[in-house]
Parts: sequence; C-alpha cells; structure tokens
Amino acid sequence: MRYSLNIPNFGDFADPRNVATVAVAAEQAGWDGLFVWDHVLHRRHQGRPFGDPWMLLTAAALATSRIRLGSLLTPVPRYRPERLARQVATLDRLSGGRVVFAAGLGGPVDDEYRAFGDDAAPRALAGRLDEGLDLLRRYWTGEPVDHHGAHYEVRDVVLLPTPVQRPAPPVWIGGFWPRRAPMRRAARWDGAVPLFETARHGHVPDVAEVRELVGYVRARRAETGAEGPFEFVLGGATPADPARARDVVGPLRDAGATWWDERMVQGGPDLDRLAPVLRRAEAGPPAL
Repeated sequence: MRYSLNIPNFGDFADPRNVATVAVAAEQAGWDGLFVWDHVLHRRHQGRPFGDPWMLLTAAALATSRIRLGSLLTPVPRYRPERLARQVATLDRLSGGRVVFAAGLGGPVDDEYRAFGDDAAPRALAGRLDEGLDLLRRYWTGEPVDHHGAHYEVRDVVLLPTPVQRPAPPVWIGGFWPRRAPMRRAARWDGAVPLFETARHGHVPDVAEVRELVGYVRARRAETGAEGPFEFVLGGATPADPARARDVVGPLRDAGATWWDERMVQGGPDLDRLAPVLRRAEAGPPAL
C-alpha cells in the first residue's frame, strides 16, 4: 500500500511555492506521492486564484527527490495531445522518472468545455480521450507518428526527448463508479482512480463497492489478457492519528486498494488552505 496527498490547483495552492512546501513536508513525513487537480475553471470555486498544474508540479519536482508526482486528473480532451506529451515528458525528465499520468474526461463539463466554446458532447469527449491517450503513448516512444483519426491528424512527427520511464509513465484512468465505461477504459491501462456516486471527493468509499469495482476491473483485464502491475487508487479524508487512519484504510486495502490518496472534503473550509493540508502532511500517512 502506498500513500499520496491530493491538493487542488487553486486557492493557496495556486502559488507554486506553497505546493513545493507541501511536497517537501510529504516527502519528509513518509508519503509516497503528491497529486494536484487540473482545472482551468471550476465555478464552484470561482473567485479564487488558479495555478497551472504543470508549473505547480515543476515546483514540487525541484523541491523533492523521492515522491511520485502527477495531476489527478488531467482532462485529456481539453488539451492538444502533442502539447500534453511534451509537458509530461519534460516533467518526467526533470523529476528523474517520478511522474504518474492520471487521465479522464474532467469536469464540470459546462465549466471546463462549454464555457470556452468547446464541443462537450459525451461521445465526442470520450472519443478525444481514447484517441488522445493512444497518441500520447505513441509520442512517448520517440518514434515517428502518423495518425489519421476522427479527432486528430499527425503527419510524420517525432517528439523528443522521451520520458525517463520506459515505455512510458504509468497511466491511471479516472471516472465515476458504478459507471462501467471509465473502468473498462482503465482496465486497458495501468491503474484506476474511481470516484463514487455515493462518496464524493474527500469521503471514504464503501468497502463493498470497492470490492465490486476491483472485481469488475480484474475481470476485464483477464478477458483482454492484460498483464503487468495495476493500481487501484482510493481516496478520502482520514484522521491525523495514524492508528485511527489505519482503521479506515485497512479494510480498503483488503478489498484491493493499492494506493490511498488523502483528500480534504471538497465542500469543507480546508480544501485549498495551506495550513491544514500542511498539518495533515506532517502527521504522516496511515500506518498499516
């Protein structure tokens, strides 16, 4: 079981120096990763400053040497795949191969897409996500890419340098359970980062639902013959007392979780404030 901290890219964490402060505290306290949100607009939090997640992660990479780093999660359809491939590869090289790339459709859809005049039809977004992920994987090889798809066209392009991690940084896929489509997509990659209709951001998911999800993804991977390590990333808010936190996380580990992602409750006052997040980081991860 590994442990990460999860912070938004707005409020106090729009400042890269604050993100670096949390990253250093997390590394010193024994956490395994730091993940930041990737939003350009979230009207629920409008009026706060927002920072670019890749600049925030750059600050964290420069301040640390061990913890894994990444966005959680990046809405791939909102990006040009070639630009995203460059950003991830650059961060992976800067960090010495510590990047995890978590991807999904993102949201709120009205804020992240329609507010900027973008096509937000679910089928179009899903198509751009799948096609974009395929292009990212091909760009990261450093080999020539030719592609003629429904959403993107590429003509004899080579993107260098490649990421440090070969063949690529781990790719985790997010989505809401019990919707099956995002978890079928996740089964084709390296990890699943589910949110739950019954346990929104910061709330601990039900163990029975986690078992159902893990079973579903494992069955899909078996059907397709997928091999290699696979991560199940669960999250929520736990007490700072490691022993009490163990009582929350232990049953989820037994149900199949391989990462615990510590999150502040989205509707709570501490979500984007440095002081309470720093206190939680310094208290350390649950001790299992």
